[in-house]
Amino acid sequence: MATSYKVLGQVAPAATTNTDLYTVPSATQAVASTLVICNRGATTTVRVAVRPNGSSLVNQHYIVYDYPINANDSVFLTIGIALGDLDYVSVYAGTADVSFSLFGSEIV
Repeated sequence: MATSYKVLGQVAPAATTNTDLYTVPSATQAVASTLVICNRGATTTVRVAVRPNGSSLVNQHYIVYDYPINANDSVFLTIGIALGDLDYVSVYAGTADVSFSLFGSEIV
């Protein structure tokens, strides 16, 4: 099994839109170690969800919900979440001025 440490995903989603940040490739496992949320604008809220094996987004998938992030601030979340093949990490922001970056490793 080979492990690759990398940027798993980066996205700046449209306002109030659930957006996939990262999808685990087929026949791969991943560990999401750090999520960085950068607010480039006014104070807003963010959401983060983990959807197993490509399932539709439902309430039990949220790991962060309407978390406030101040204007021009960044939040670093050390999460250490194990993900299986075809699992998704989805994000949402109240404004279009938020960037999400997910760092971790893929195991093939």
